[in-house]
Amino acid sequence: MFRVGSSLNSMNKEDGADAEINMAPLIDMIFILLIFFLVTATFVRESGVEIERPEAASAETKDAAGIFIAVTENGDIFVDKNRIDLRSVRGIVEQFLLENPSGTVMIEADRKSITGRMVQVLDQCRLAGAENIAVSTVRGDS
Repeated sequence: MFRVGSSLNSMNKEDGADAEINMAPLIDMIFILLIFFLVTATFVRESGVEIERPEAASAETKDAAGIFIAVTENGDIFVDKNRIDLRSVRGIVEQFLLENPSGTVMIEADRKSITGRMVQVLDQCRLAGAENIAVSTVRGDS
């Protein structure tokens, strides 16, 4: 190192004045923000199948549902792109409600599906403890 006067002596390595950037607080802050967003995020579980929803003149727009359960034309039930049995609906909804107690269950029944099958799914959701249950429709012209 060059020593050119007394004012530059403080920048000498011998004086221990090396400038360092401590990354630990920055990394800690990023992890804290990541955890915050993961905890507060609402995850939507979609049915994963294309459903032709029935029309309803009284259809209302709802806030985003937490879980979608689809009933296809031939009576198959889907959650998260997985075909499930009717007996599994209750357990899946119970698990969803443990994670999100005020969550909404949205039943998407195909317009050509058997009404009894949709009622069975609705019944399983109620037995699981769901209070906010909606049936998905499209607004029809009246």
